[in-house]
Amino acid sequence: MHCPFCQHTDTRVIDSRVSEDGSTIRRRRECEHCGERFNTFEVAELKLPAIVKSDGRREAFDERKLRVSFDRALQKRPVSAEQIDGAVRAVVHALRLTGERELPSLRVGEFVMAELKKLDQVAYVRFASVYRKFEDVQAFREEIERLERDLPGLEGLQLPLLDAAADKAKR
Repeated sequence: MHCPFCQHTDTRVIDSRVSEDGSTIRRRRECEHCGERFNTFEVAELKLPAIVKSDGRREAFDERKLRVSFDRALQKRPVSAEQIDGAVRAVVHALRLTGERELPSLRVGEFVMAELKKLDQVAYVRFASVYRKFEDVQAFREEIERLERDLPGLEGLQLPLLDAAADKAKR
């Protein structure tokens, strides 16, 4: 590896450490010529599938767009940055596991919804309303009812989406 200071080709590794999540190796290097020290980072290069948009366009996967989707859905919700990072990593991992060269954007949306469902019910419904193009209140109601049927074990972990008493009064 070339030294970034003097461009000499002889450098040696003086220390290597694996990151906490095991996905990166940090190497401390020293130039044999000028003696300067610098860090390099080694990460496995794994290709993510291209995303096929609904109009047929193809785009390279962009993790920033994925993060923005989570941030929008989870805006002002009691979910930590670490939890969001974990959900983003889970979606990226799921995309890699497909082994596909291309994936429709709708499939990416399904992966996002699966992670949001685990994190926060309100964020899940927010995302679903855009993703599934809700046109009226009934669409929200149906999605909330489907969510409550699918996740009976989460009732004690999150605040209810609808007040049970108000819900009964409407029926």
